[in-house]
Amino acid sequence: MQQKQLRNIAIIAHVDHGKTTLVDAMLKQTKTFAIHQKENQATTIMDSNDLEREKGVTILSKNTAVFWKDYKINILDTPGHADFSGEVERVLNMADGCILLVDAAEGVLSQTRFVLKLALELGLAPVVLINKVDRKDQRIAEVESEVADLFLELATQDSQLDFPTLYARGIDGIVGKEIEEQSDYSVNITDSTDLEPLFETIIDKIPYPVADESAPLQIQVNSLDWDQHKGRIAIGRIFRGTVKKNQPVKVLHTNGKVEAGSVVYLFNHFGLERREVDVASAGEIVAIAGMPDPGIGDTIADTHEPEALPQMDITEPTVKMQLMVNTSPFAGQEAEFSTSRQLQARLKKELETNVGLRMLPGTSGENVMIVGRGELHLAILIETMRREGYEFSLSKPQVVLREEDGQTLEPWEHVTIDITDEYTGTITSTMAKRRGEMKNMHQTKTGVRFEYEISTANLIGYRSELLTTTSGEGVVHNTFLEYRPLTERIVIHRGGAMIAHQTGSVTAYSLEKSQPRGSLFVDPGDKVYAGQVVGINKRSEEMVINVVRGKKLTNMRASSADTTVVLTPAWRPSLEQFLTIVGDNEVLEVTPESLRLRSMIDNKKLAG
Repeated sequence: MQQKQLRNIAIIAHVDHGKTTLVDAMLKQTKTFAIHQKENQATTIMDSNDLEREKGVTILSKNTAVFWKDYKINILDTPGHADFSGEVERVLNMADGCILLVDAAEGVLSQTRFVLKLALELGLAPVVLINKVDRKDQRIAEVESEVADLFLELATQDSQLDFPTLYARGIDGIVGKEIEEQSDYSVNITDSTDLEPLFETIIDKIPYPVADESAPLQIQVNSLDWDQHKGRIAIGRIFRGTVKKNQPVKVLHTNGKVEAGSVVYLFNHFGLERREVDVASAGEIVAIAGMPDPGIGDTIADTHEPEALPQMDITEPTVKMQLMVNTSPFAGQEAEFSTSRQLQARLKKELETNVGLRMLPGTSGENVMIVGRGELHLAILIETMRREGYEFSLSKPQVVLREEDGQTLEPWEHVTIDITDEYTGTITSTMAKRRGEMKNMHQTKTGVRFEYEISTANLIGYRSELLTTTSGEGVVHNTFLEYRPLTERIVIHRGGAMIAHQTGSVTAYSLEKSQPRGSLFVDPGDKVYAGQVVGINKRSEEMVINVVRGKKLTNMRASSADTTVVLTPAWRPSLEQFLTIVGDNEVLEVTPESLRLRSMIDNKKLAG
């Protein structure tokens, strides 16, 4: 295909502003799927990962392509959550332009700023799409002003300030240029009933790739996939030259190593499929199999004039935790993979594609330190591994510190919190306790928006706290800001651990006696072991309790009395919640079936 008929665009936005839904509509309206195909009736087609569908967020960037009239449009759907910004950073390197989605009610949020900054620094041509204009709490005029201010702050070229603005109802597959406010304050798009204005704007405003097809080959690997028969598949953009099937090439690894290889399989994208082709030219996004272990950032180059492309600039991760072989009394009972060798092999495989992840030596040969972008980034990895049958233990999350010029630095975050008016005092008091610095506060149609700057260490666990203190009404978003000198750390008084005294099955009788002392993680019939943390004490001290003790049977009346016991259901924290409450002297035991806290303090010492 001629370069003038090709467009490479990235869809960027804050989490939940409608990127994946828009791509669904683009796929359907270009008739990428036949009428009988299941994708034609599906939603969130691009979110193929189970965790993506469950959590409602895009975790992995996706490549797809649609044809409109005589043009091919390569579409890169990117994550919106800050913890997966590594996916965004590397994918933007393949694009020439971007569509910035902004929610008509929520407006510019922390991740909107982050993804737009990356796109403009790379020189991408922007198109702004105000989405969800049919919301009754829309504030389109204010949002357009916020977007204009953001561009004035972040633009690196004058031409980037001349961006087109469109309006969308992404879920209905409608984009237009003319709008009209209704009596219920929602907005109707008056000049369109489909996505044609969007496709026209992409063709008119996004530049086609300009590269020399006759120059020596250069392809940068931006993503990896795996096929059971073809092996590792490298995905990337052809920055110059032409690539052919069976062509000999050199793989220039980021560590300086150079290996010879051959293009055994060459694929192009069409919809969600990869179709095998014989040749592809500069500007295209291709998938290649047969390379000797390509990695993200590597360059696939001409054999006679091999020249590496500049390495991608990826923001460093900021949160770490120790991953250890599980040594609890229940170890090996619920998992297929649990040895140090199996765990390290799985993590090394993850490092090949997860550019935001690092693995460092642990405190012993049985342990490794995993370092990620944030709590959610690491939680997704942990949840994925447990679903694959792995078992391990984790330490308390900590932030990554830096030493520069004899000074210790720590990461800071920019935080946006949206809340109804009644919880304004709650936000100001809780963020003050966490040493947050308020930078802005203003009214929205639905309540109040706060903007804070806060150290990552003092922010850990705040998301769960906010949901609890605001009855689930608070919404918080954060993105990495910068490293600053080490500040005072807050102390979160979680409450002391309630630790099981012996191994056995939990009884209703023992729980009835223990329940007034705190929040329990276990129900009658659950199996526990000595040293397992079975609850959180209302007071600060740790205590050993016996939750497997049964009532002595002295007569028939006593034995039947247990049927009248009324217990509060156990508190079953999610993985993310457990990661925020694990203590300094505890580890979180993770198996495919269970999450357990385990105390590393000798029970005899506590009891004595």
